[in-house]
Amino acid sequence: MAFWDEKTLAQMNTEEWESLCDGCGKCCLNKLIDDETEELYYTNAACQLLDNKAGHCKSYEQRFNFVPSCTKVTVDNLESLTWLPDSCAYRRLLQGRELPSWHPLRTGSKEAMILAGMSVAGKVTCETKIRDIEDHIVLWPMKDVE
Repeated sequence: MAFWDEKTLAQMNTEEWESLCDGCGKCCLNKLIDDETEELYYTNAACQLLDNKAGHCKSYEQRFNFVPSCTKVTVDNLESLTWLPDSCAYRRLLQGRELPSWHPLRTGSKEAMILAGMSVAGKVTCETKIRDIEDHIVLWPMKDVE
């Protein structure tokens, strides 16, 4: 049985916790919240540290030095991070759902995730090149497939 099936999120060690991240990059997208409805909108404007072609952080270990607003997902703050997509492994496990079939822990690589359309790779623009972020609202980050 896999560790994510045997342990709660709180029981996982650092290595297990970090491995849950599929590296999709959706958490690195700029998001907007409607002031009136409080509805969340994803954009295709990505953090300046995101490698737009590969879909991963160019400076993961040092990201907080460059982007102080970057959020570290922890077992303590997970429930409050309502902006994490439904496809996020942390959110899925918190909700009692399984890891999807495309998850790198199941497949051994990120290829299935990319083929399933779950990665931001090749779909985003650096936030520093965006003028009107409202023009960059997209729906694809909300996609969640098993």
